[in-house]
Amino acid sequence: MDIAVAGSHGFIGSALVTDLAARGHAVRRLVRRGTGPDRSRTADDDGASRVTEAGWDPAAGQLDPRVLEGVDAVVNLAGAGVGDRRWTAAYRRTIRESRTRAGGLIARAVAQLGSRPALVQASAVGYYGDRGDEPLTESSAPGDDFLAGVVRDWEDAAAPAADAGLRVVHLRTGIVLAPHGGALARLLPLLRLGLGGPLGSGRQWWPWISLPDEIAVLRRAIGDDAAGGPVLSGPVNAVAPGLVTNLELTRALAAGLRRPAVVPAPAFALRAAIGGFAAELLASRRLAPASLREAGFTWRHETAGSAAAWIAAGPRRAVPPDPA
Repeated sequence: MDIAVAGSHGFIGSALVTDLAARGHAVRRLVRRGTGPDRSRTADDDGASRVTEAGWDPAAGQLDPRVLEGVDAVVNLAGAGVGDRRWTAAYRRTIRESRTRAGGLIARAVAQLGSRPALVQASAVGYYGDRGDEPLTESSAPGDDFLAGVVRDWEDAAAPAADAGLRVVHLRTGIVLAPHGGALARLLPLLRLGLGGPLGSGRQWWPWISLPDEIAVLRRAIGDDAAGGPVLSGPVNAVAPGLVTNLELTRALAAGLRRPAVVPAPAFALRAAIGGFAAELLASRRLAPASLREAGFTWRHETAGSAAAWIAAGPRRAVPPDPA
């Protein structure tokens, strides 16, 4: 397959490109360098001639549709990190616009193509807002807080592709667990020192997924035949079936590292330290992966304990290959 990836140098994007290239797929990385197909070149850092780069400029609304000619799927993972900075008014605009501009630009570009690639659009469990103990699936109504509004607008930006009859997948991803990077980049060093603990009450439900399973879900969404099972469409909760609270997940990770998890971070301290993003860490989403179950998806890490054992003993750089 020939797959274009935006946001390809991020935590998930880098792992996805490495995985796809290792499986023999051609990958076109969309990078903010130049704006046309004539700028494509081999990405030497991947060590694979099947990975190339093509330029675009989402802030300026520039993406030559010819860059995407012949692709089988486009994966859009682009967007400013929600936990990277305090949520000032300016950064709130950046969070929203970095997603809606990139998503809309890609959707309009693929809608113009003579071919019919799939569009796999990143999304987030923030779509549901803070819902306490309410059971949630893909058919549940959206939330009404800031991030829920961002995610709704993010998904709506893909409308031109859906209106053109293309298969569009909105991957509502939970907390991605890995031995390196992602949501655990700050927490794991504390846990290894025995200084980790629950955030707030710890009773909030935290939907999560391991990095290998996230990549496997992306491959299924792309339509990789080797991924097995039916392809995905519409909203998909990319989370593990073994739903746990923040306290249970923290304890599982600490146990995997053979460390205690007894130092809590009170809600007021989180709000004072990181501002608006604290609401996300304290939000509760009792989320089920209904679409993945219906599609017969098989998780490598179904439980937090399984993921914690992999994190404690697993690789520090690469996603291990699927056992096959």
